[in-house]
Amino acid sequence: MAELEKDILRGGQFLVKETKCEDVFTPEDFSEEQKMMKESVMEFNEREIIAHKPRFEAKDYALTEEVMRKAGEMGFLGVAVPEAYDGLGMGFVSTCLTCDYISSGTGSFSTAFGAHTGIGTMPITLYGTEEQKQKYVPKLATGEWFGAYCLTEPGAGSDANSGKTTAELSSDGKSYKINGQKMWISNAGFCSLMIVFARIEDDKNITGFIVEYDPENPNGITLGEEEHKLGIRASSTRQVFFNDTVVPVENMLAGRGEGFKIAMNALNVGRIKLAAACLDSQRRILTTAVQYANERKQFKTPIADFGAIKTKLAEMAASAYAGESATYRAAKNIEDRIAIREAAGNSHQEAELKGVEEYAIECSILKVAVSEDVQNCADEGIQIFGGMGFSEETPMEAAWRDARIARIYEGTNEINRMLSVGMLVKKAMKGHVDLLGPAQAVQEELMGIPSFETPDYSELFSEEKEMIKKLKKTFLMVAGGAVQKFGPQLEEHQQLLIAAADILIEIYMAESAILRTEKNAKRFGAESQSAQIAMAKLYLYHAVDIVEEKGKESIISFAEGDEQRMLLMGLKRFTKYVNYPDIVDLRIEIAEKVKAENKYCF
Repeated sequence: MAELEKDILRGGQFLVKETKCEDVFTPEDFSEEQKMMKESVMEFNEREIIAHKPRFEAKDYALTEEVMRKAGEMGFLGVAVPEAYDGLGMGFVSTCLTCDYISSGTGSFSTAFGAHTGIGTMPITLYGTEEQKQKYVPKLATGEWFGAYCLTEPGAGSDANSGKTTAELSSDGKSYKINGQKMWISNAGFCSLMIVFARIEDDKNITGFIVEYDPENPNGITLGEEEHKLGIRASSTRQVFFNDTVVPVENMLAGRGEGFKIAMNALNVGRIKLAAACLDSQRRILTTAVQYANERKQFKTPIADFGAIKTKLAEMAASAYAGESATYRAAKNIEDRIAIREAAGNSHQEAELKGVEEYAIECSILKVAVSEDVQNCADEGIQIFGGMGFSEETPMEAAWRDARIARIYEGTNEINRMLSVGMLVKKAMKGHVDLLGPAQAVQEELMGIPSFETPDYSELFSEEKEMIKKLKKTFLMVAGGAVQKFGPQLEEHQQLLIAAADILIEIYMAESAILRTEKNAKRFGAESQSAQIAMAKLYLYHAVDIVEEKGKESIISFAEGDEQRMLLMGLKRFTKYVNYPDIVDLRIEIAEKVKAENKYCF
């Protein structure tokens, strides 16, 4: 275990410490048990979800509930739940794997599954008393009951702690009366249990409650009509109204005023699981697109042979590959951190809570990157299908509509961008990540004379790994300058935070793709990884462009005169290749591989 702890970086440390490729987990590292689970989930997805896609698109809410029950019978709802509460007790990687491969049939089922297994169940397993867990978690793990999560209100969205729902203690001290209104509640139409957040008196923070719901005996709970949405059409989404809803005092979740903490930590788990839930959608979109492009002929030629289509296929593949690489890297880090804490004597509850919290930065990064990539992938999928892509007869328009919600779920992407940088700065101030030392080293490097030696980049990825180091210096240069300029007021400069976050995101995603590919090239041979090497290089090339653009935007916003000139020169130095990759050739290689296999094949 000491060996494990030595090799695993803390959350956010990827920015200031080098990660060896041997120390990252990749999808190629799945155990036999995980491979069997993956096959089982994929088979279930094909049989129960994809086969009935038209019914989901026709808003068949009863079908969503029925398939959720079947998922419960198969054990899929309890993958992350300890065996003591009728779950499978599998690790965090298996949790993400299940979420990944069960989510691509339709966004409707993906939403129901994610809301139930994540924010509907996890708050009780992570914060519940033993009595609460014994009473409720087995029912949730097996699909006997379904959970919903009541946080958002008409006036409280991103500002979750500003909710107006109240909880008033009864005169005999035995129960609370909850009054208020919640909206956008997934699974509301068929849930038996709600995690409800309300404010007691004038408390600064909200409090969480476990509220049972029985339509036959509603206890002051009424549901609004089903919302009609752009996508996820068969996902039950309703308003929930509480009118003197009586909840026993023993159903308070954690302590009074701890609801905001519960909400934020439940969202951390939700963010990485949301990233996982977008992965197989990307694979399927690309597979569907390449199959169509191989069959569709124009000017007597399959459109997959045209350079314009090859570009799209290659870019779609590269972003899916990077998303997979980064998501499973972080999932294993979380799993290892949980194991370290359990070995140190923490309860499973405490270990899981702290393990996920440790990587909150990475969870936000993944949520943003993968949710945007799946939307872009679906958009290009429609484009490859041309006019047919806009028709409901083909799967692309539903994929595009379903993908759109992912940028809003679990905190909007704007909120998550600002969170990722804000959390990193807080970690630095607590001494958990040393940003100051490396930032000062970058400042000294900028003042010094650059080396004019031509480096030896003969080894695989030697230049790319050097480029990642330079991109990290860019972030430290930009963030360091911004913190010096604005100090504690930095959080008021949202455009600057968002630009800095984009740099952070690109570093993590590009590095993850490179480390995965390097690890696999070493063990399987570089020739077998030729297209993967091309994808990692292509993704990094775009990452460098984004870092340069966002770095320039940031520097101009907070520096002027000589300081600005020096920082811009540093930016140019840190985003310059010695040997630029031929991205046209890279795209052709990736596209030819996908074309030949007629699917996403990595």
